[in-house]
Amino acid sequence: MNPSPILIISKNGKVGHRVDERLQALGCTTRGVSRSTTPSFDWKRPETWRSAMQGTRAAYVAYQPDLAVPQAESDIRTFVEIAREVGLEHIVLLSGRGEAGAQRAEEVVKSSGLSWNIVRASWFFQNFSESFMLDGILAGELILPAGDMLEPFIDVDDIADVVVAALIQPGYRNRLFEVSGPRAMTFGQCMAEISEALGRPVKYTQVPVDAYISALNEQGVPDEMQWLLRELFTVVLDGRNSQVMSGVEEVLGRPATDFKSYIQKVIGTGVWTAESLQETA
Repeated sequence: MNPSPILIISKNGKVGHRVDERLQALGCTTRGVSRSTTPSFDWKRPETWRSAMQGTRAAYVAYQPDLAVPQAESDIRTFVEIAREVGLEHIVLLSGRGEAGAQRAEEVVKSSGLSWNIVRASWFFQNFSESFMLDGILAGELILPAGDMLEPFIDVDDIADVVVAALIQPGYRNRLFEVSGPRAMTFGQCMAEISEALGRPVKYTQVPVDAYISALNEQGVPDEMQWLLRELFTVVLDGRNSQVMSGVEEVLGRPATDFKSYIQKVIGTGVWTAESLQETA
């Protein structure tokens, strides 16, 4: 096995830490990097990129905060230029479905002269348990500016499995995999299934996007994140991504994980329990 490490950018992210764990379990050498590691990697500080990339042979790339933001295309272009200079051979880019900015960044990677994979994903199941929607579920009401639009949410564990296969199996190279869960659901339907499994009500409430963004502003959420959430809820969630995609099955030879299976996994962790609610109070 090639001893040169596989670079994991955003090693503490939802996908990144899972990719790192899976690769290490397979006996691969990895170099997980973030703003807090040595060497560090910070998307806002390009001077950190070269030392983090030096000596690696392949990279899993997750851009923060999201490839939809205007700066992403330029940053990815600089990243691949450095990648060529340091001898990195293969890039697996995590991308988002239906995002114009993300697709521009994808084209930069595809035309880089390096071998590549794009893993273009739907919204994550884990946003309900590991991200900004968790507090609402614990409080019994999730408030978002999303209506009855369908989204085929996907399990991050499935994404990580696809990324690992793309990193270590040469037969998958230079292919785009669009990955989603096995069925499209509304946020209200998601809350109904979580409520049923928990045995307590978790209400879904839709609010106007301007009111939602105004609340974020009052909470001190950075302008860049406010812009991104407005983009995601008003553009990306307009129905363009409602179709279920087959990328998970193409790569892994099995169906994508269903939302009900995800719910049972989370219940097993205790994240949605009354104890967790008390701890966050």
